[in-house]
Amino acid sequence: MARKILWLFVFTSAFYSLTVGSVQATPAVTAKAAIIMDATTGEVLYAKDAESRRYPASTTKMMTLLVALEKGRLDDWVVASKAAHETEGSSLYLEAGEKQRLLDLLYGIMLVSGNDATVAVAEHIAGSVPAYARLMTQKAQEIGAVNTQFANSSGLPDPNHYSTAHDLARIAAYGYRTQPLFAEIVSSKRRVMPWPGKGYDREIFNENRMLWLYPGANGVKTGYTDAAGRCLVSAVKRNGLQLISVVLDSERMWDDSIALLDYGFGVVKAKNLLLQNQKVADVAVLDGLEKQISLYVAQDIVVPESRNGAGNTYRLAVQKPDTIAAPVRRGDVVGTVRILRGEEEVTVMPLLAGQDVERRSLFRLAALSAEDVWTWVKVAFARLLSDGRQA
Repeated sequence: MARKILWLFVFTSAFYSLTVGSVQATPAVTAKAAIIMDATTGEVLYAKDAESRRYPASTTKMMTLLVALEKGRLDDWVVASKAAHETEGSSLYLEAGEKQRLLDLLYGIMLVSGNDATVAVAEHIAGSVPAYARLMTQKAQEIGAVNTQFANSSGLPDPNHYSTAHDLARIAAYGYRTQPLFAEIVSSKRRVMPWPGKGYDREIFNENRMLWLYPGANGVKTGYTDAAGRCLVSAVKRNGLQLISVVLDSERMWDDSIALLDYGFGVVKAKNLLLQNQKVADVAVLDGLEKQISLYVAQDIVVPESRNGAGNTYRLAVQKPDTIAAPVRRGDVVGTVRILRGEEEVTVMPLLAGQDVERRSLFRLAALSAEDVWTWVKVAFARLLSDGRQA
């Protein structure tokens, strides 16, 4: 089936460059490595030694969560092993043999940084912590975090366990772009979950103070070990613009993060490229009660626009088939819309069918035009040939 690429329009996002005529003071941070980045486009608004490999501590758990969301079943019962119970560091205080739903354990991982929960999840999904760490590293490579390697699911120090400020920002941005439950979990301030044998529930509160300190904060993860120092990945969404900040080995991680976010929102503002309910394109429907349907994006596409002028040019490219065959269900993925900065693809969003279309039946042929009948016959014959080959 032929596919078309449609260049919708060109948009110049006046992105603020650090090297050109700043009127916004560069943030002074104590962190050894830091970055502030737009989650949708990957635009870096400020960076300090952001490509150097460092221990990520519990910011590791962002990838622990992402792999679990993609590989696990949220309603699974997970049994904590003796190894999980004995895991050192921050804890959800799981007992050996304790059963918890996978979803509750993911909240425990992200809200109170339960190392024991990361081991239980890793063993449940992959069979062992090393096997799960390999899945985490593989996922990091897939999404462009190529300077990252994981040796465990918790973030405890290991010479073969490292990341960079830029890669951690990429991982967080991937979560916000692709997994609505990622954003829901990391932005939660409180969770109540069972505590077997206690006669009362666990009530856990998010250790990320940014959720209370900074307007619009919606994540993401704290971290600390002696080797890593104080680490924090923060996220804030305002008017649809999602910014990610990372500070590694910081003396004042809360102040550093606030300074980065203030800087980011000081130099850019939100610019809508596409709105969720805005029609992007049409596609013809074969063998359907409707001849065509409209395509939409699942969420607003928002990019950073500079507050002072010069910036980057963004293009939107729609890729879709010439035709699709009925039946079609509202929400079916029919194509994609790509956001490009120059020749670089910065992100891809699915294009969804805007309505249901049922398949025509033989009883409706009498009401069709000769052209429609001929089209129907060709599609039906092609289906018969396909079914015959499969048989």
